[in-house]
This record gives sequence, structure tokens and C-alpha cells, in this order.
Amino acid sequence: MTLFDMPGPAAGVCDDPELMLVRQHLLKLSPDGARFGRVLRNTIDQLLNGEITGRYDWSSLYKTEKTHAGTLVEINLQREFKFTDGSQMDYLIEGIDVDCKYSQQFGGWMIPPEAIGHLCLLVWADDKKSRWSAGILRIKQELLNGGNNRDMKLTIKAGFRKNITWLWKDTELPENLLLHMSASDREAVFSCTSGQARLNELFRRAQMRRINRNAVRTVAQQKDYMKRVRGNGGCRSALRKEGIIIMGDSGSHRAIAKGLNLPEPQEGEFVSARVTLADPQHEPKPQVFLDGAHWVLASHDDPPTQAPLLPSRSFTP
Repeated sequence: MTLFDMPGPAAGVCDDPELMLVRQHLLKLSPDGARFGRVLRNTIDQLLNGEITGRYDWSSLYKTEKTHAGTLVEINLQREFKFTDGSQMDYLIEGIDVDCKYSQQFGGWMIPPEAIGHLCLLVWADDKKSRWSAGILRIKQELLNGGNNRDMKLTIKAGFRKNITWLWKDTELPENLLLHMSASDREAVFSCTSGQARLNELFRRAQMRRINRNAVRTVAQQKDYMKRVRGNGGCRSALRKEGIIIMGDSGSHRAIAKGLNLPEPQEGEFVSARVTLADPQHEPKPQVFLDGAHWVLASHDDPPTQAPLLPSRSFTP
């Protein structure tokens, strides 16, 4: 199967050879869209700047910051995928000029007059829906709505969005954990007065979910935020007496998460969970062998017991 025949969100063949050449190149760079999605996640987090501002919600951005999002997406995609500068548009991909347009509102891409006749990479992401899309369209005058804004930028007529050749459509955006926590849990986290206490509460309340580095940075609001997750006085030490372990992105920790049937932390992520000693008289559960004993995920009825120490090297569940 070639990239032109791929099923699912990347499906769609058109009669524009340049468009299909660009599409093929982008799909080779990110076959499943994961790299592309991470750029969008990181760009939104960059705008929120949680370490300094404590913000986690797109709606809290100033209008000028939201306007700047398109430029940041363009720059960060170029850095990630090493696109060269275009001669007339933003990028040169396979020798073809490609413009890049981002909108947080689906269909809201603002197309400048100079893009007519060129290919546009159209990108959309919605942090509340945790979804994103990216596709390519050859811009033609008849596809565009009229407009009277000062810079003469136009939008694509709704009826012609079907002409977009999608690379990835309605794909899962890495979760903004703080945005999607329950209001009561989020309030409990941010009501703590110190960065360490806020992080302890985050790992206590957001168990069995991926917690990325930006969430940690936003909650801690301190430059040494990673130190405050580790042992020796950090979250791992503070929560151990409650039976909570915190797995990071090392191979050994990912193996523990897999053994307990938990989400495996990816690069820069953590997963916390409360565990208890396995009871051989009860129905078998996914378990791991740590600190000389077998451990399983604790239920609400299990009393807290001191959690095992996690290995720093190789691990076999």
C-alpha cells in the first residue's frame, strides 16, 4: 500500500500533482500525525506560558496572543520538520511553495490575496475538544468568500471545504489535563499555597492519566519544577506513604505502567496511581513485582499502605 492509497483520515486523491507530492512528503515526515499533533500541543502551551502565568485555558489568552498563534504554528512546524523558506509563500516543500494557515475555529482560515494559485496547508486545533486537523488546498478565487477587511484576507466558502485534501482530520490532540480536570479537582490543586503542595495534589487527584511536563510546570510555577516531582522531598516522597507511585517516561517506569494496565507515559509525561499489595486469595489482577512483593492497583476500599520504591533501571513486570 502506498501513501496515496492510505485509508482513514489521510485518504483522498486529487488531480493536482504538486498537491499530492507535498501530501506524500508530509505523510512521510509524520505517518500517524503524532509529530504534527505534538507541535500543536506545544504551541498552545507556549502561548499559555503556564510557568509564568498559571494559565491553562485558551479563552484566558489576550486577543493579540490568539492572533499570534498562527505565526507560532507556522514557525514551530518549520522548526520541527526543517522546511526551507518559500520563495513567495511560507515554506518550500519538494520545491513547491506552500503557505501555512492556522485557525482555532474550523473553517476560519484567513487567506491573503497573494496565496491565490498556491497550495495552502490548513491547520485547525481545538483544545477544549482535544481535536485537530490538517489538510492541503489549492487556493482559487472562486473558492473564497468576499471580504472587506483592511488586509484583504478572505475565508474559504463552506461549500468548498470538501475540496480540502486531508492529511489528518479530526485527530486526537494530546490532552490539556488541567483544562479537562473536574472543576472541583482543579480548584483543590490551585488552592494550595505552595508549588510543592499544588504538585502533590495534582498527582493525588489526576491518577491513571498522562500528566505532561507543561501541566507540572503550570501547577508548580517554579523553575525547578522537575526536581519537585522526584524523590528526596518531592512528590514521590510525599505521596509514597499514601500508596501512590509516580511513573515517568523511562523504559522501566513505562514497563510498570504497562504491567498495571495503565496509560504508558510518553516523553515528558508522568502517570500516578495508588497501589496495594496483591492478595493471592482474591481474583487475579494486573500486577507488578516491586520492592520484593507483588502490587496491584488499589481500589477505593483498600486502606493506604506505603508504596514500593520504583526502579531506575531495567524492569520486568
